[in-house]
Amino acid sequence: MTANAQRIFVLSLLVLLMAGTRINHFAPVPDASWAVFFIGGFYLRNWTRWAFPLLMGLAVVVDWAVISSQGMSFWQHYCVSAAYWMLIPAYFAMWAGGMLLRRHYTSASLKSLGLLAATLIGSVALCHLIAQGSFYWISASVAEPTFAGWAKNYADWLLPYLRTAALYTGVAALAQVAVEVAGKQSATGRTAH
Repeated sequence: MTANAQRIFVLSLLVLLMAGTRINHFAPVPDASWAVFFIGGFYLRNWTRWAFPLLMGLAVVVDWAVISSQGMSFWQHYCVSAAYWMLIPAYFAMWAGGMLLRRHYTSASLKSLGLLAATLIGSVALCHLIAQGSFYWISASVAEPTFAGWAKNYADWLLPYLRTAALYTGVAALAQVAVEVAGKQSATGRTAH
């Protein structure tokens, strides 16, 4: 399989994953959007110029479809305010974390696992800071914002978002390891003949 074919396969999986899970942020199957952008940054960094905007557009279309299907105006929904557009830099923080991991990734190892953990935690913390912070301070949803209220809200939601992103990213990491192991076994089998 060529590198472009692999990227198209990964992009297709990420589109399906986001479309299938973003429908309801609090469903039994949690929203994979943050992990989608992190994984996208890892596998699609050479396609950032168009893959990131494509996934960002998909996120907005799904949000619009979900809100509209409930008979509400997209622009008057609780989650949509001037802060909504801060999701672009927030999600790019996840994408950049994936790109950073890829830049330093050589193969599956304990070092790579540590780098994965560090980049994922840092990306989620920054993404959450931008997304939650902008919603808290810019939207009209919080009547009397205070630093203490913002800090509590940030802390209350950080772990759930990190847990969800880690779950999906962990599955992707296991798939990466499986592909690497299969590739090594295939290469060993070819040289043995």
